[in-house]
Amino acid sequence: MPLTVTEIRNFKPGDKPYKRFDEKGLYLEVMPNGVKRWRFKYRRPGSGKENLSGFGRWRDKRQRLKSR
Repeated sequence: MPLTVTEIRNFKPGDKPYKRFDEKGLYLEVMPNGVKRWRFKYRRPGSGKENLSGFGRWRDKRQRLKSR
């Protein structure tokens, strides 16, 4: 089930980084310093090796408006 904005806002930093999965390999990684970033875990066709891609930080609209 997809993550909602409310769920993401409520994820609090812990002692270690942790992951909250969205769907089909996409997940949000919550770091101890409070940064939340999107990552995508997938396997390469042919070799079958697991790879990660990053899509940057999650910032909600209110945070983006404050930074302007």
